Amino acid sequence: MLMNEQLTAVEVHAEGEPGRVITAGMPDLPGESMLEKMQWLEANADHIRLRMLREPNGYPALCCNAIVPSNDPQADAGFIIMEQTEYPPMSGSNTICVVTALLETGILEMVEPVTELTLEAPAGLIEVRAECSGGKVTRVAFRNVPAFVLHLGREIDVPGLGIVAIDVAWGGMFYAIADGDALGIDLSAENGTEITRVSEMIRLATREQTPVVHPEHPSLTGPTISQLVGRATVNGADRRGTVTVATGTPSWSRPDSFTGALDRCPCGTGTSAHMAVLHARGELAVGEEFVQQGPLDTTFRCRLLGETEVAGHAAIIPEISGQGWITGRSEYVLDPTDPFPQGYRVGDIW
Repeated sequence: MLMNEQLTAVEVHAEGEPGRVITAGMPDLPGESMLEKMQWLEANADHIRLRMLREPNGYPALCCNAIVPSNDPQADAGFIIMEQTEYPPMSGSNTICVVTALLETGILEMVEPVTELTLEAPAGLIEVRAECSGGKVTRVAFRNVPAFVLHLGREIDVPGLGIVAIDVAWGGMFYAIADGDALGIDLSAENGTEITRVSEMIRLATREQTPVVHPEHPSLTGPTISQLVGRATVNGADRRGTVTVATGTPSWSRPDSFTGALDRCPCGTGTSAHMAVLHARGELAVGEEFVQQGPLDTTFRCRLLGETEVAGHAAIIPEISGQGWITGRSEYVLDPTDPFPQGYRVGDIW
């Protein structure tokens, strides 16, 4: 068999969200920081993301991560996150998947009962505490990058929906957040089509009417992702959040273009952004635990560790925790005669 560009990956999910982890085969990525490496990958080797996430190797809900060496002496490893339409600077579920893969495959040494490590994501250094037992990672807790709010209760005009109150917050990505209960939307997984349709409409309207730029990293703009929040429906959870990851480019002239993939887990960056909003409203205090429910009724157990600031903006330090499970190991090769070297998307499910 003719083979080239072989990639080795571990298949993982974190509380339901799939996050493939490439452990070998990545090219050398120039750049001093993980953000620079991510930007080089996007500009020069985006075919890897396309090949991993599109059919026949991928599917709309899949995320992918590449483990790459970090130049930061404080980091044990670095990773770059790849999603269907972007390279997120940070992701909670993907962090959990990466830690699970690193420790359970032996790339990094597992220390029981707790392994402490530091990872470099494009958004910065992430401190991780992994609970381990019998060779298994049973829980991953990480100190996320500071989360902050840029717009609280801003009203936008969404064609087809009317005036909608939204919050725009950073949790590692810029989120447009709206109250799903106020919109009368069922936030269960079975209603995923409607959740993603409405969420993408809100995201596009927010991006057009209230665009934002990260105050320290001008290349990071948004909002690039959206979240509907509402009351929790499982015991022990405080709130529910459903995050929509874009799978295409929506347009008001094409009503069928408002599609996306529902994040299967409670979403770490989404939960962080949600916590920043709640704290800004006086509804979540420093030191308080916060449990976020996802669409599959799995939960992330979180805590507001403290307050800080980002370029003059009041911010919080969130801790997120959840569990990941390895489901398989794969080797991906590219036959030079394959007519679809970058995969494909078909309108029936994309």
